[in-house]
This record gives sequence, structure tokens and C-alpha cells, in this order.
Amino acid sequence: MKLLRFGPEGKERTGILDAEGKVRDLGAHVGELGGKAVSLEALAALRDLDIETLPVVEAPGRIGACLASVPNFYCIGLNYAKHAAESGLAVPAHPVVFNKATSCLSGPYDDVIIPRGSKKSDWEVELGVVIGKEALYVSEEDALAHVAGYCTINDLSERSFQIERSGQWVKGKSAPTFGPIGPYLVTADEVPDPQALRVTLDLNGETVQDESTADMIFTVAQIVSHLSQFMKLVPGDIISTGTPSGVGMGMKPQRFLKPGDVMEIEVQGLGRQRQTAVAAA
Repeated sequence: MKLLRFGPEGKERTGILDAEGKVRDLGAHVGELGGKAVSLEALAALRDLDIETLPVVEAPGRIGACLASVPNFYCIGLNYAKHAAESGLAVPAHPVVFNKATSCLSGPYDDVIIPRGSKKSDWEVELGVVIGKEALYVSEEDALAHVAGYCTINDLSERSFQIERSGQWVKGKSAPTFGPIGPYLVTADEVPDPQALRVTLDLNGETVQDESTADMIFTVAQIVSHLSQFMKLVPGDIISTGTPSGVGMGMKPQRFLKPGDVMEIEVQGLGRQRQTAVAAA
């Protein structure tokens, strides 16, 4: 299933794509798409629906973040060897874990707002993992059984806030609109191998990131298992699994977002995003 949210910001409804790519309204069956609504049990109930009987949404308009709310937004840093190298850092022995504030969530086509005082706002295409079942002390072998689905993420980062302002990376990762997710939550049954997906990002029409998730240092199963040794993952949690090389910080000379820049982001099979960078008011 490909689930999505459509409508004006703050008034989104839940929909599903049918076999012809039309949006069908799930409002009678799903309220807010997030938390328990994306548990494995809730998704199983949706599969029992006859999608063709649901109302067609002729003009869905704006597509919102694919999740209405997220209990926790976890991220994995330096998870592609080439990205670690371009950052001038060693390949980590264990997953590098940090958070994004959940208030950064935004729609896949919404403008990205360059925050006040920013000089080094950067892009990062990533595979997103959505948890569908509580996970605590799970093994790598059982980890994927706790995944509800996957989505495309742009893990936007302000490098001077992240690196030069001391403290935790969360400061450079959490500005409003720094977490575009979607357009779809694609259920796990449609992604047989999360380690065989192409991830790309085009900046103003130029491809700057292009890699396969096969090159991730830590797999999705390893990441879910690792996190569950330290915290309980719950339905609706999202994990951003790291970005490949090609970020602005790693370029020579470095290159960062400026108003008017257009990013197009895609994870194979999960949908394509498009955002324009704008200055903060």
C-alpha cells in the first residue's frame, strides 16, 4: 500500500493510491496517519478494505508529510563510507545516533525555509523507516518484522549550527521544514529488500547524490536492532538511515543552499520530492 496525506497544512486527510495511481479517501477508516494508525495491526485492517469502493479524490491538491505526527524522529549519521570520507571522519564502529525535533516535519513539496542566521544549510537524501510494532531488545533477524514501511526523507542540516555551535547535532537538524517526509508511506510488503534501493538528489537539475542503499555501513535490520538495545521503539517512530556522499559540506569548494535553489529527492519505489529553498521571514 501507498498511503499519503493530502490537503491544506493542518487540515490534511488520509488517502491511499489505487492500482491506477488515483488517490482514494481513507477518511472514513483512518483519522490521523501516525502512531497506532500505522501499527502492523492497523495496516492489516486496511488491507482488508476494498480500495475500489473508496471515494476518488479528483483534486487532492497539496500533499502533506506522510505521517501526521511522529513520537520520535531518530537519525543515523555517517552511514555511507563515502559520506564519512567526504566529512573527514572515520567509518564508525557503531551507528551514530541523533534526533531531529519532530516540529521539523513538512510536506514533500513544501518550501524549505533557510533558518535565520544560516550560512550552511545543506541537503541529505535518505531512506526513512517507519516502525509498526514495539521493538525492545530485538535481534537483527527479527528487526524487519517491526517495520511498518518506508518513505523518502530529506534530512536537511544547517552545518554551522550542527558543528560549529557546540552541543548536540539536533541543533543543526531541527529547523522548521527541515524534515520533508513522503510523499508516501509505502508498506513494508512492497519493499522486499530495503538494501537494494537507489537514492538520488538533484540540485537545480544537477545530480549531486546518487547511490544504492546496498552501500550503507549499517543495514536497516542492524539499525533497528541497535536502537532497540537502548530504547523502546514504538509505532509511528521514524528512522532516517543516513545519506550518501554528495552533500554540500563535502564539496570542494563547499556549496550550501540559497534562496531559489530547487531540490528533487527520490528513493526508488517510494516517491519523489521537490522543494524550493526560501529565506526565513
